[in-house]
Amino acid sequence: MATLLEIRNLTVAFDTAAGPFKAVDGIDISVSAREVLAIVGESGSGKSVAMLAVMGLLPDTAKVTADVMRFDGRDLLPMTDREKRAIIGREITIIFQEPMASLNPCFTVGFQIEEVLRRILGMSAREARARAVELFAAVGIPEPEERLRSYPHQMSGGQCQRVMIAIAIACNPKLLIADEPTTALDVTIQKQILDLLVDLQEKHGMALIIITHDMGVVAETADRVVVQYQGRKMEEADVLSLFETPKTAYTRALLSALPEHAIGGRLSTVSDFMETHQGEER
Repeated sequence: MATLLEIRNLTVAFDTAAGPFKAVDGIDISVSAREVLAIVGESGSGKSVAMLAVMGLLPDTAKVTADVMRFDGRDLLPMTDREKRAIIGREITIIFQEPMASLNPCFTVGFQIEEVLRRILGMSAREARARAVELFAAVGIPEPEERLRSYPHQMSGGQCQRVMIAIAIACNPKLLIADEPTTALDVTIQKQILDLLVDLQEKHGMALIIITHDMGVVAETADRVVVQYQGRKMEEADVLSLFETPKTAYTRALLSALPEHAIGGRLSTVSDFMETHQGEER
């Protein structure tokens, strides 16, 4: 299957009083068309920063370098901001963490999705309203026409996440990045959101990158997994191989943190595990 996104030797550094801090340190990531890739690791491992670098959404204080950053056959590195805007938001979209914080509380959710359709696809107000109703129905929001008039605070966390998904798929992207899409949602809603993402990925033929720290999410959704730790790629494998024969101490630590492995006497945190296995090859 053709490679849709290819990244080689990506580094993201931020200037600090103590010198440059590498949030991402020379990682390689690729995803094929129609593939579901999970990028997994604890908070601070550089998962989100790497994807934000691809989308050009990091602040000016970030220094981004890479040997290769290619999307759908196009080299992203020499592109101007104007050229990237023709891709970002249309062909590559992202669902951010915390949907309640990502939606603007001052505008209805209908206005926010219709604005995307008008600005990016050039739809008229009437066309955008009709398409917004279709999208809300597609992501399982009940009474979609009525819900377009709601403000974010009038909707539950799960419904707001569905709104974010509707906005993300509005332009039929080739690649959808879901950054911790089940954060702050209860277990039942988490399952619904994950099922929705996978169903939409299959229906629209998108590639899907799921950023998560939850190995349970990985097991349910992904075809292939990249494990990150302290800005570096520790391991990459298909899902079955990763769960059956993890190759690094860090991956084994993540798997041991699954609830079904919470046996008395086990080490309770990934950090404890890594300290215990200092010197072991990662």
